[in-house]
Amino acid sequence: MTDWTTADIPSLSGKTAVVTGATGGLGYETAMALAGAGAIVILTGRSDAKGLRAIEGICERFPNALIAYEHLDLASLASVADFARRFAAGNEQLDLLVNNAGVMALPKRQQTADGFEMQLGTNYLGHYALTAHLLPQLRRAKAPRVVNLSSLAHRSGAINFDDLQGKHSYRPWRAYCQSKLAMLMFALELQRRSLAAGWGVTSLAAHPGYARTDLISNGPGANTFQWRVGRLLQPLMSQSAAEGALPTLFAAASPGAEPGGYYGPNGFYELKGAPAPARIMPQAKDFAAAAMLWDVSATLTGVSFDDIAVAA
Repeated sequence: MTDWTTADIPSLSGKTAVVTGATGGLGYETAMALAGAGAIVILTGRSDAKGLRAIEGICERFPNALIAYEHLDLASLASVADFARRFAAGNEQLDLLVNNAGVMALPKRQQTADGFEMQLGTNYLGHYALTAHLLPQLRRAKAPRVVNLSSLAHRSGAINFDDLQGKHSYRPWRAYCQSKLAMLMFALELQRRSLAAGWGVTSLAAHPGYARTDLISNGPGANTFQWRVGRLLQPLMSQSAAEGALPTLFAAASPGAEPGGYYGPNGFYELKGAPAPARIMPQAKDFAAAAMLWDVSATLTGVSFDDIAVAA
């Protein structure tokens, strides 16, 4: 996979993809590349105005792109369920789900519409529920894939089951690291359960390294001394959003991507570079914790993969 680029994406003609958080940054670049490879791509986001601009931008690059925008707020389980119903009404199958959307290191603790800590709720629980709701459409595809966006931040993450929502002690980066560890654990556990239950869904994860996106430039640390120093070092340490999307695209489309694989940049500390297998920290491989997180997520969201699989 050395120097793997978007030119290596095989034809995706006839395949349907859903990309969350696709109105900018990594999600936009991911949707752009998938559309360029011929996939039918549904971009989702919270801002309809940004969604329309994203559609226009992709169509400028690929005039024949088969794309659409749908509203989806992952901080609302009602919005997640509503999107899934709309998708099911118009689509028999789903070939690719890219769980990309996220928020990062919110300075003050905020809650989703359902009372979850905002980062855990948006980055992880919303995607857990979305994936479960879309399981019937995924299972009808010939070779469906789900790709979860994790982060280098998972290396510092821990799942605090005693205070999962940060009600007793909230720290912005700790909550972010927990949410990204949860996304990686979810990807690995989904692969294990898919194999055990015969769902036929291939689950993978990816991270962008240090990609220059609005998530970074508009983040809570913007305009601090550390942020300004980081800006000076960016050319050496970081890569563009388009380059940062390559590990996700490799996981989503490459025949060489392994089930249960985790991909990131191949450079120093996985900050930048071509897609390659990424380091998975021991806490992400804790099967007992992953199973507990899965069960807790089902209880919190009221959405059960097993029930949906049986109903399908």
